[in-house]
Amino acid sequence: MTLAIMGAMPEEIAPILEKLGEYKTTKYAGNTYYEANYKGIQLVIAYSKIGKVFSTLTATTMCEHFGATKLLFSGVAGAISPKLKVGDLIVATKLAQHDLDITAFGHPFGYVPEGSIYVEADKELLALSKEVALEMGKSVQEGIIATGDQFVADEERKNWIGEIFHADALEMEGASVAVVCDALHVPFFILRAISDAADMDASFSFDEFLETSAVESAEFVMKMVDKIVR
Repeated sequence: MTLAIMGAMPEEIAPILEKLGEYKTTKYAGNTYYEANYKGIQLVIAYSKIGKVFSTLTATTMCEHFGATKLLFSGVAGAISPKLKVGDLIVATKLAQHDLDITAFGHPFGYVPEGSIYVEADKELLALSKEVALEMGKSVQEGIIATGDQFVADEERKNWIGEIFHADALEMEGASVAVVCDALHVPFFILRAISDAADMDASFSFDEFLETSAVESAEFVMKMVDKIVR
């Protein structure tokens, strides 16, 4: 079995590489991939860089070139739902592309012909995440995540995405990874830590948050890997 672990930024995979200690580095298609043997399975780890194009390329490479049979993604997201606070963890039940718009041809937002608005995450991996959350004593929410090639800071746009897609959080890579995995029949799981929400205060430091949340997310992801191995 080959298991892929993916993030968008180097900070999101650094704690996982530290946990592994030893790994092989491979350069391919303009990116760097880290391969390691862990408890009898192969891991391939990479950060894609930000956005749908890079995340699509990286996810496809992990599945097609490195032969990944499952993919776990860890990163940060902005909250739409008022129930989500900075530091909360959310697991995607399904994902949509909020910037995919061919409504001029009579289709709903997020839809492309021969496709669908939403891609659903793997139910077995979602069930595993509930076990991990329980064992770690963490409150992990489930919800819909919307993805687009925009950092959405405008409150009106954010509310529109929430209303149209019933989305709880938004980011820039998840749905494109989901489309790749769904097309290639690779089960996937997407975990996000909330980095910005309505309850933010002026003392918030994104860089500090990214570092601490990456460590927490890495621990969560590696516990999921342990369950998959068993």
